[in-house]
Amino acid sequence: MKSNNLKYIIPITVIVLLMNSCGVINKRYTTPDSDFPGLYRDTSVNDTTSMATLPWKEIITDSILQNLIEEGLQNNLDLKVAIENINQAKASLVQARLAVLPSLEGSAQVTRSQTSEASLNLASTNGIDLNTTTYLGQLSSSWELDVWGKLRSNKRSVLASFLQTEAATKAVQTQLISDIAMAYYNLLALDEQLAITKETLQNRIGDQETMKYLKESAVVDGSAVVQSEASRYEVETSIPDIELEILEQENALAILLGRIPGTIERSSLKEQTAYADLKIGIPSSLLRNRPDIQEAEMAFRSAFEDVNLAKTYFYPSLTITASGGLSSLSLSDFFDNSIFYNLIGGLTQPIFANGENKARLKINKSVQQQSFYDYKTVWLNAGSEISNALYSYNKAKEKQESRAHQIDALKKSVEFTEALLEYSSSTNYTDVLTTKNSLLTAQLDGVEDKKQELQAVIELYRALGGGWLN
Repeated sequence: MKSNNLKYIIPITVIVLLMNSCGVINKRYTTPDSDFPGLYRDTSVNDTTSMATLPWKEIITDSILQNLIEEGLQNNLDLKVAIENINQAKASLVQARLAVLPSLEGSAQVTRSQTSEASLNLASTNGIDLNTTTYLGQLSSSWELDVWGKLRSNKRSVLASFLQTEAATKAVQTQLISDIAMAYYNLLALDEQLAITKETLQNRIGDQETMKYLKESAVVDGSAVVQSEASRYEVETSIPDIELEILEQENALAILLGRIPGTIERSSLKEQTAYADLKIGIPSSLLRNRPDIQEAEMAFRSAFEDVNLAKTYFYPSLTITASGGLSSLSLSDFFDNSIFYNLIGGLTQPIFANGENKARLKINKSVQQQSFYDYKTVWLNAGSEISNALYSYNKAKEKQESRAHQIDALKKSVEFTEALLEYSSSTNYTDVLTTKNSLLTAQLDGVEDKKQELQAVIELYRALGGGWLN
């Protein structure tokens, strides 16, 4: 009996292996085209390396900010959620890998049954025991041979999903580093603007006293006194708005750090030096560096394998089932001549599910096409973000140079107009106030210029895919 079974099973297995080796159904995955010439707008790329490969501590040198980022990487709740997604995907991957292995189940049971006299259709049941007890212990195994690559396609799809969650977590990390740095620099800028505004307020209070003195000396009239008073309160009312912005920014940064909203330790804007060696590398390096591009590719790969999987539903599945064990009506004879076994090989061909299979294939192909479009969109967004950040950095540097000249000129203008007001009748307080307001605006804009430079470097670093390689 055993040799007869082998006579059928061995040829079937050989045929299956040959069919499996042909790979006529499933396509082999290749990375989609990622050659986007001119991805970096108005930029000639001569760099062979990218700043994205540097550890973030080389880009961000402020020790206080470094500590805040470390805290965020440890405690940020969005990052913790992303890590849990990895754990779930890892478990799914293990599950998919085990699906290709044969199953093995063991069972043991005792069955007590009673047969009715009428069901035996005998004239007499004397001497016949109508009560029976059956003892059964068995092992059973089932194995679906992966003839058409169904299980392998599913495993590759789940693997791609796992890699997608890993890339998504890296993307969360790079964005987190960027968000913390951006918020920190915004806080420093607000601090500087608050300091400038408070200093200006003290000057306006001094102006108010000066105008009262000059009025008493008949140098100016009452309107100058009123203007100086109004100017003082205009500056004074802007301070609560800045303080509110500081509080809101501190609270937002605290959430990024995974802590209760409160005061954030920080240095000053004047102590900051922006990283200047801005190497962006060639566009193809983005595939290695940007986690969101990797995430988009893995989403496409998962959809690609799902299409392969959908194709296999049109073909029969081959399953080998085996079971064996011991069965006896007596527990004392359980291990004596009570061995039994079954070996079954079966083909299952879908007959009335063709419409369902076609719909599944059509849906999966559509999802794959969507994933490809998403993949290309991420590439285009990457080029846009890099272009924007690099341009923002260059323009911030240009503005700072011009802004310094503007502030110097306005300071001199304030000195001249104040001197003219005190010693000459060729000017009035309106001219002085206009010049001072222009100076205040220029000083506040100068703070924004510095913040723009610092944030542009961080945005460029993130856009290139920096922040997760170290």
